[in-house]
Amino acid sequence: MSRIYFVFVFLFCISCGTPQEGLQTQSLIIATATPGGTYYPVGVALSTTITQKLQPKIVVAAINSAGSAENIQMLVNREAHLAILLGLYGAMAYRGEGTYQGQAVSELRSITLLWENVEHFLLRASDAKTGTVEDLRKLGRKYVIGKRGSGTEGATRTILAALNISPDEDFTSEYLGYSPSAQAMIDGRIAGATLSAGPPVAAVTQAFAQLGADGVSVLAFSDDHLAAVQNAFPMWTRYIIPANTYPGQSEAIETIAQPNFLACRADLPEDVVYEITRTIYENLSEIQNIHKATLAMSLEKATMGLAVPLHPGAARYYSEKGIDISSSLIGE
Repeated sequence: MSRIYFVFVFLFCISCGTPQEGLQTQSLIIATATPGGTYYPVGVALSTTITQKLQPKIVVAAINSAGSAENIQMLVNREAHLAILLGLYGAMAYRGEGTYQGQAVSELRSITLLWENVEHFLLRASDAKTGTVEDLRKLGRKYVIGKRGSGTEGATRTILAALNISPDEDFTSEYLGYSPSAQAMIDGRIAGATLSAGPPVAAVTQAFAQLGADGVSVLAFSDDHLAAVQNAFPMWTRYIIPANTYPGQSEAIETIAQPNFLACRADLPEDVVYEITRTIYENLSEIQNIHKATLAMSLEKATMGLAVPLHPGAARYYSEKGIDISSSLIGE
């Protein structure tokens, strides 16, 4: 309820101005995901830095949500102006594919690559027979595939479908946020959960700290698993979670990842998006001090892996900085 009220207040403020007013006061909302993952704290880091540097002309507030799917709908409904999205969801939405078959979101634009969204398929050690994602096949227990409508749910379903593992037959699907999932694992109410985010993920750290490294596993993906997932949708790449990322984790974990990016509505004023992009990269060290996931960010990698055209404001900034922009990222 508090989030709905917060959105209402900001929408009321925004109604006092129009896009044509350029850099006159802009009160913007960035949609993130559930607390306990990486989207929310990164969204807070971005909004805090942008607001500190650009207020009172541009003020950005981060709000939590169910994740990518809800974030896209919030952009469409004009309940948010900016959003952190999974690469998979952004690509499907813009192209009108997959979940968005025949319903392309043409008003979607990208601003910058943020970090890689690393797949943490977490399972209690007592259920981890092979230590790989194969342990979900015929698991027969409760497993969280993400919060309903979240990017985690959509990505989990896409990955498992590529591996012929059924969330409806091989286990009982549950729908929780990140922190509640970790607590449910600790309490023994579920066998595991997919917690997709840039490491270190707070909820994964919580599970390792409470259950111990011998009590929980992050399931590995073999090269064959990765190939099958890439064949279904070529967004994922190999990712190695270094040893000691989580309490007691003595060995590296071979998993997979896809990009996360900052998106916005196409009708945001060009000067506003230009200033947001400039502020992010001129103050990147401050943002990186707030959350480690943003250590993956750099101006040189800003457009890598993006599957949605750049907003003209972001494209202008990158052009000024000498960044080559692929023709596929130049929107209308």
